[in-house]
Amino acid sequence: QAALVESGGGSVQPGGSLNISCRAFGFSVENYAIGWFRQVPGKPRERVSCISRRDSRTFYEDSVKGRFTISRSGGRVYLQMKNLKFEDTALYQCASAGTCDGRTTFGSWGPGTQVTVSN
Repeated sequence: QAALVESGGGSVQPGGSLNISCRAFGFSVENYAIGWFRQVPGKPRERVSCISRRDSRTFYEDSVKGRFTISRSGGRVYLQMKNLKFEDTALYQCASAGTCDGRTTFGSWGPGTQVTVSN
């Protein structure tokens, strides 16, 4: 059975960095597009980044461009977050899909890892 698990979340100060990862069980992240999403209570889930399967193209939501980097390595997908801001505080989840196309349905989800940016 397919499953995804995130790790690496925690509490950091504004301007700090954090690297979170996503690991799959039952399938390889090399064979799927992997997206990173975040959600805050009272707000809809937001896709912040995605890495495609076929050519490993990367995509970023405007608010994180230049600060976040998505990558694959060692069977995991990482989201390197730098220059973190208060508004980056959220539960971060990874999910798999066929492509990073906006119309794609992400089928498998991890439970999430919490990232908190505060003083």
